[in-house]
Amino acid sequence: MPARRRPARRTVPSGEAGRRFPGFDVLDQTDAWDPATAATVHQRLQLQPDLRYFTPVEEACAGALLDRLLAQDGPPERPKVPVLQMIDARLAEARTDGWRYRDMPEDGEAWRASLRALDEDAADRYGAPFAALDPDRQRALVQAVQDLRGKPWHGMPAAHVWSLWTRYACTAFYAHPWSWNEIGFGGPAYPRGYARLGVGARERWEHPDADPADPAGPDPGGDGADDGPADHGPHGHDSADDSPADRKDRT
Repeated sequence: MPARRRPARRTVPSGEAGRRFPGFDVLDQTDAWDPATAATVHQRLQLQPDLRYFTPVEEACAGALLDRLLAQDGPPERPKVPVLQMIDARLAEARTDGWRYRDMPEDGEAWRASLRALDEDAADRYGAPFAALDPDRQRALVQAVQDLRGKPWHGMPAAHVWSLWTRYACTAFYAHPWSWNEIGFGGPAYPRGYARLGVGARERWEHPDADPADPAGPDPGGDGADDGPADHGPHGHDSADDSPADRKDRT
């Protein structure tokens, strides 16, 4: 059989510049994946297609929102996971989670409605669209939505809007090899699998965390209780209203 040709090698920058997992590059695992898996991973490093779902106004608002949710801040030349493009592709192709809350529109329309609402809040409070605001004002508006929890926000339960935003944002972000380098994830364990199971056990390809302290710090309440979505940080997800009875299956 002819030798399998390895995809073009490309260094994957880490979101934290290698601070927690110095020397780790997930693409070093390419030879351990089967051809289909390797092609899928490497494809995520290519340029994403042009937006097909969001309008230019929605694109501006959604891009700023996602940067705040995922703390993808920094100068324009700093690499970012293309979360906006990945979400746009999902919505354009109707690749949803397969369910929605009964009191929420379909995911695509829920995104459009929530972005309109965010722009309305920005205009009412600061006199400008959300994307035109400085990051601190954007964070204040996003935090205000999270703090509402299950209360209504522009005709939708705020907790369910928060769930929509964070589910799509985190699914896209943590599907990308750049984020894998940041968290020390070795990529798909297929077909290799894992052999060393147990707390603190590492496979030979895994790197130790050089800075394992929780960046969010200890729970200020000290009892470990969940005090609501405001304590979850930018990646938080409020599950208080996520019971199956609140969901509606899609067919």
